[in-house]
Amino acid sequence: MTNIGKPVTQRQLRVGEMIKQALGMLFIRDEAKLPSLSTKEITVTEVRMSPDLKTAKIFVMPLGGKDTEEVVAKLKEFSFVIRKSLSKKIVMKFLPKLFFVKDDSFDYAEKIENLIKQTNK
Repeated sequence: MTNIGKPVTQRQLRVGEMIKQALGMLFIRDEAKLPSLSTKEITVTEVRMSPDLKTAKIFVMPLGGKDTEEVVAKLKEFSFVIRKSLSKKIVMKFLPKLFFVKDDSFDYAEKIENLIKQTNK
């Protein structure tokens, strides 16, 4: 979502963090009534805002990392329901469109850790 060569602004970071916290509370309380999905087990790891604050790329990870693809697909499918629930929690001029993405940072960190352990042997 970031433009190449342009740094992320404080405003993008602040709005992203606000949306991350609101989504976390929505998911914990299971307020976004999604059919056949318990949102209590979903972790929002990061929210990246576009420069115009009209789109949000939301990185999510289910607890334990199981069925990640299914969970992300369900979240994408029902993003309009989540957005509607989010609109009741956050007051903004334009509520951003939500794009859910699987967070691969934990897998990447584990891979790096294993490489470090191998070189130390």
